[in-house]
Amino acid sequence: MSHSQRYGYAPAYEPPQAYGWPEGPETQEYGPYGPPDEAQVYDTYAAVRAARSYDAYESHAPYEVHEPYEPYEAFPAQSSAARSSAPTVPSYAPEAPAPAVPAPAVPDPVVPEPQVRTPFVPDQPSYDRPPVEPSYDRGPVTGGRAGRRTAGRAAARRAARRKRFVDRPDGLLRLVPQALVVAFLAGGTTAFVAHDKAVRLSVDGDPRRLHTFAGDVGELLASEGVPVGPHDIVAPGADAPLTSGDEVAVRYGRPVVLTLDGHRRRVWTTARTVEGALRQLGVRAEGAYLSASRSRPIARHGMELAVRTERTVTFMADGRARSVRTNAATVRTALDQAGIRLRGQDTASVPLDSFPREGQTISVLRVTGSREVHDEAIDFETRRLADPTLFKGTESVVQPGRPGVRRVTYQLRTVNGVKQRPRLLRSEVLRAPRSEIVHVGTAAVPTSVAGADHLNWQGLARCETGGRPDAVDSSGTYGGLYQFDRATWHSLGGTGAPQDAPPEEQTYRAKKLYVSRGASPWPVCGRKLHQ
Repeated sequence: MSHSQRYGYAPAYEPPQAYGWPEGPETQEYGPYGPPDEAQVYDTYAAVRAARSYDAYESHAPYEVHEPYEPYEAFPAQSSAARSSAPTVPSYAPEAPAPAVPAPAVPDPVVPEPQVRTPFVPDQPSYDRPPVEPSYDRGPVTGGRAGRRTAGRAAARRAARRKRFVDRPDGLLRLVPQALVVAFLAGGTTAFVAHDKAVRLSVDGDPRRLHTFAGDVGELLASEGVPVGPHDIVAPGADAPLTSGDEVAVRYGRPVVLTLDGHRRRVWTTARTVEGALRQLGVRAEGAYLSASRSRPIARHGMELAVRTERTVTFMADGRARSVRTNAATVRTALDQAGIRLRGQDTASVPLDSFPREGQTISVLRVTGSREVHDEAIDFETRRLADPTLFKGTESVVQPGRPGVRRVTYQLRTVNGVKQRPRLLRSEVLRAPRSEIVHVGTAAVPTSVAGADHLNWQGLARCETGGRPDAVDSSGTYGGLYQFDRATWHSLGGTGAPQDAPPEEQTYRAKKLYVSRGASPWPVCGRKLHQ
């Protein structure tokens, strides 16, 4: 170690080799001491700051210099590669005296062009280079014990200047605005951190983490562009306050046209698969028929789904009951699953194409039957027409009626051994009926015939028929009050049968007969006319 390194002062001249710098352009450019070390650069920077900030107050005041603490023992400054390859020197080895080199002539300083220079790294490590020690104030300290003393004095001067500056009132005035700006920025940062929230948002099962300033769930969804409809679910609710670490879930509603056991309706679900929708709607899917796979996803626009749950149906057939579990859509299919066969006209107590219900009891009807054909008469109608040539109360059948004939076919059935009422299958008319036409008299009946009005016509009627206008003898030839035969009746102007005419007309016709023939038509009772 050199004399200047041991006692901490700078000699008039020391060779560059003492600091590990080779002779060459660097030595000539920077002088005999080589390029400045880091401590010199930092001291120059501190001097410039002091000149800018403190010269107005300290240009006339001498600096108070304090001796620094005793520096620790220096160690050679070298690269890690050099240290790893250099031989270890014991701490008790004697120090070799530095060789005396005459001072060379110092040329005039030459100002170099500005350029970026690369520090020179020697090929071999130099163990005589001044050690570099760390400094927590202005960077590493170089130059051995003298360098440490210089750095210590500079640090003491800076501390003294800061103390005198803070003690001045105008110095405090300069620090107050700066302190306020720093406090404002610190408060704004604190408010920013306080309102920023880290939340987890899950939209239809797609989670993502994000930061937000929203105060509640509704503001969060609006800021993220997540629309919510009346059938969607938001947990927690849209009015719930939002804090950091919360989890928000949004499940979109999906329309499903559900046909459940034959009943069709429109429902909404937030499930994304068929299985989840059935579970959410409370539909028992074990053993059920599904028109779509359980794992099929449900799109946002919805889907149609048919479900037939498993049911217990009881069939009564051939005198015994059979119960089956089925998801059939019709009674006919359920019968096949139960092993019951229908033959001929066999049927069930409910339509075979109807939907079987839970707990339903259905009877199987064994049907046998035959057909019967009958000819039946068709009644004719009677048409009555007014005839002014006939006296009132007189009717004349112009066209007699004739019944028609109809052929009908009936189905005779026996259900489970019991005969049923015949059922009409078809009917056809073999002969149409003919209507009966009857003329009804509208003329007034005369009551007087000259030469016969004074006779006892009532006595004659009582003698012939007992006074009955509809009387007919046992042979059917004579009829009426006065027992006219049809030929005589028609010759006197009567129509039809005499017994069908009113009593006044019969008496009128009898008077006309008396005028033309006398009492001879009544050989027994004719004498009553004069009594």
